[in-house]
Amino acid sequence: MAAGNRAIDRLRKAANLKSAKREVTLANGDIFEFFCKPLTMSERERAQKDAKSEDINQFALQLVVQKATDSNGSRMFAPGDVALLKNEVRDADLQSLMLAVIQSPEEQEEEELDMKSV
Repeated sequence: MAAGNRAIDRLRKAANLKSAKREVTLANGDIFEFFCKPLTMSERERAQKDAKSEDINQFALQLVVQKATDSNGSRMFAPGDVALLKNEVRDADLQSLMLAVIQSPEEQEEEELDMKSV
């Protein structure tokens, strides 16, 4: 079997783990832009461990902190920002951010189209 035809090579190529821009419309109408790579199993496991809870919101919040980057690839949030995010950011905005990190850009676009057709 040629090197490029191995199952693992095909899966890695299909993964396309490149960073993509995500946009979230905040409650005040501002657009919050960030970049995020698709979620891997390793990142999911680390976020579950860091959440120290079975709570899905704690898990998703850990993903936001770990994965949201600026256009240069620098993390936008530090682990110490979790309390600030939970206590000083509108819940609806934080929920939108968490969803944007978990969803692929394609899923986010489909959801926006569905919302516009309602």
